[in-house]
Amino acid sequence: MNLPTKAQDVHASLANAFNTGNVDIVMSMYDVTGIIVPEPGTSVSGKEKFEEAVKSILSIKGKMDIKTVYCLQTENIAVGRSEWNITDNGEVKISAKGIEVMKQQADGSWKIIIDHAFGAEADLVP
Repeated sequence: MNLPTKAQDVHASLANAFNTGNVDIVMSMYDVTGIIVPEPGTSVSGKEKFEEAVKSILSIKGKMDIKTVYCLQTENIAVGRSEWNITDNGEVKISAKGIEVMKQQADGSWKIIIDHAFGAEADLVP
């Protein structure tokens, strides 16, 4: 899978990566020196913890869809707000509003450095 070359394409690329079901493809979307929040109140970093978080999300069977609410970019940093869900045969398995920080890589591609999958939820407790 090719990494996105525009920050505004990161959400769609991430959904496509998750829908492959392949951990390595999903992991390629992330800068694992960053942070992922796989569930409210839990943040992790480092390749091993990122991989555990990705495997946990991949264990939810279904198709991931991610809608970009906005993507703001300044030079090689961007912040995005997303609305995402995983559905299976019309049943919503999980749905949330996230915030993602993306960083452009030396080769021009974009990776997620902070993924707060529930960061824009109204009832989020820090």
